[in-house]
Amino acid sequence: MNKETRIVLTAALVFFFLANIAFSQTPPNKEKQIDFYVRSFISATQIAGLAIAVVENDQITIAKAYGVKNLETMEPVTTKSIFHMASVSKTFAATAIMQLVEKGKIILDDPLIQYLPYFRLNDPRYKDITIRQMLSHTSGIPDEDDYEWEKPQFDDGAAERYVRSLVDEKMVATPGSKEWHYSNMAYDILADVIAKVSRTTFEDYVKKNILEPLDMKESDFLLARIKPELRTTPHVWYRNILPKAYPIYPYNRRHAPSSTLNSNILEMCNWATANMNRGAFKGKIILKESSYSAMFAPHAKIDENQSMGLGWFLGSYRGLKMISHAGGDEGYRSYLAMFPEKSLAVLFVGNSDYFSRTELLNGMTDVMLGLAPKPIKARISLVLAHTIISRDVQKAIEQYRDLKKNRPDAYDFSEGELCNLGFKLLNSNRLDEAVKIVNLNLEFFPVSAETYWLLAEVYQAKGLKELAIENYKKALEISPNHDKAKEALLKLKK
Repeated sequence: MNKETRIVLTAALVFFFLANIAFSQTPPNKEKQIDFYVRSFISATQIAGLAIAVVENDQITIAKAYGVKNLETMEPVTTKSIFHMASVSKTFAATAIMQLVEKGKIILDDPLIQYLPYFRLNDPRYKDITIRQMLSHTSGIPDEDDYEWEKPQFDDGAAERYVRSLVDEKMVATPGSKEWHYSNMAYDILADVIAKVSRTTFEDYVKKNILEPLDMKESDFLLARIKPELRTTPHVWYRNILPKAYPIYPYNRRHAPSSTLNSNILEMCNWATANMNRGAFKGKIILKESSYSAMFAPHAKIDENQSMGLGWFLGSYRGLKMISHAGGDEGYRSYLAMFPEKSLAVLFVGNSDYFSRTELLNGMTDVMLGLAPKPIKARISLVLAHTIISRDVQKAIEQYRDLKKNRPDAYDFSEGELCNLGFKLLNSNRLDEAVKIVNLNLEFFPVSAETYWLLAEVYQAKGLKELAIENYKKALEISPNHDKAKEALLKLKK
């Protein structure tokens, strides 16, 4: 038995043991309830590593770490382990801008080109883009579609080069029209704004003016300053049948403000505390009250339930005001949510990118509010993936039928689960197994356009053009606006 097989079988045994524990007793206090809930969530989703925390009335009342830094080395995560924080980084970039506003070095409604005269997009409207619009995702700047994690840049000139590289990008809306379009690109441009205005690098500015005053000593936007022994490893699932450690760490200085903060759960509690206290932390003030009034005010409507402030999402949960930001990049997921009416913050970060941030946040928040969280269901796709690896696809199909009949409430049998597994089998070139799994999904979800599209993709990979065309057509019969099926069918017919 090789090393990889041993890892897979060990993970499978641990997962099935945890997933089948009969949870019959409610722990007596919130800390134990949170621990109970999180362990249940981890067993159902197979997160590699996770760190969580709760801040109440300026005190860290819960801080715990679970799992491992790397599924191969099995080194445990601690509360001091460093994670990639992904888009939660944007809240720091927004704060840096507001500090410079307070110093009179930036005016929010000034055009961007006043600070970066070489900024250009392939649309004359770029001249009207303001700093305020960039912070609230109403600038019309498009989103970034390739972070180039596999080709990182590390030097001080990365930010300006990124801005100069955008000349062919087209805008997605008129600046200031109140159309909300989430834009990582807009935030990445702000690194160069901060650098030019402050006459230092974005990373050095944030280190000196935000991280150091908040005692975030191990945190940094500059990866080179992070101690190697504290780092965690990203884990992905979409490239494999089962979750695995991924060798490429999500870092590139071109995208620092939107994504590259590295921090641990304890120091992120300091960040939560400072923001709940509107800039105050242990006698230090990082921002004035007036700046928070602007940041926490709605500047754009996202949907019926959520608005956008300057760097922060504004919504509600269980009738409580919620100020938050989530993060997700290759191999990592994070969330920071603050409930000012309760002086409560809930936060977590994991080194896996295949779990639901919203489900975990809601469950933890419910416990802290004295409510019963929704039952956690194990992902049937993960269960079947283990069975395919350790046994075969036919045993997995038998297992699916048995569990769906006898334990329907214990597992997630939603339409997307088998599609998810089929897609991973396709990516792994296990095409015959993919056909069987996707057809199993059609048996239970016969009017699923996405499933027919996936089956067509598998047949196309197998070189079976006529079967691919047939199933693309079935997808379009169910969903005439299925763009992926339309595009694929046109290419095949040509």
